[in-house]
Amino acid sequence: MAYETFAFVYDEVMDDRLYEQWLDFSKRHLPDGKKNILEMACGTGALAVDFAKAGFTVTALDLSEEMLTMASKRAAEEEVQIQFVQGNMLDLSEMGQYDAVTCFSDSLCYMSNRQEVQQVFDDVYQALEEEGVFLFDVHSIHQIDQVFPEYSYHYQTEEFAFLWDSYPGGKEHSIEHFLTFFVKAHDNEEQFVRYDELHQERTYTLDSYLMMLESSGFMDVAVYADFTDEAPTEESCRWFFVCKK
Repeated sequence: MAYETFAFVYDEVMDDRLYEQWLDFSKRHLPDGKKNILEMACGTGALAVDFAKAGFTVTALDLSEEMLTMASKRAAEEEVQIQFVQGNMLDLSEMGQYDAVTCFSDSLCYMSNRQEVQQVFDDVYQALEEEGVFLFDVHSIHQIDQVFPEYSYHYQTEEFAFLWDSYPGGKEHSIEHFLTFFVKAHDNEEQFVRYDELHQERTYTLDSYLMMLESSGFMDVAVYADFTDEAPTEESCRWFFVCKK
């Protein structure tokens, strides 16, 4: 799919209020003066732009060059300065030092195994200044094992249709999202082109995340649930971590 089309569809189906909630959570948990941030897995740049508008100095990292092109265009339209970098969160050795690092929208759940999650934590720790803060969220066990299986969401406009169906994955606490897009062809208003994607996510127990963070050097870690400042419960859907170096 043309990334211009994917970005348009993605932004259409994404709830803008989530970006506001990620920004609000970050502002509540970042100490005063911690303004130089690295936003990992920035995608089409919506949250990076929100950070910049809120007065942060933002470096935004993503694996996809095409996504970064869309993000750069967004930043230009919003008249904010953001440094966009194509790179992998598994290797931050050339990224420099930051007051804070963020990784939201369950992006860590796309790591294929526990070793990769540990590698991200290790690299983030090294990329933080002393007393820096790492903020991230992941799907809970409840969300992966109880909420997502057999989940189905369909969205349609005159320009496109979007189908999202989820099924249990082959590994413990994993899920597979089958996404299908029907997008109106540029050269034929009566024809729609189909695109299919498979997104695989995996999470781990709360204790596992805490052990991995401690192994990386994070000794001061707080865990919250679902964009709030409340502790997780058995039915929390999203875990938020605030990790201080």
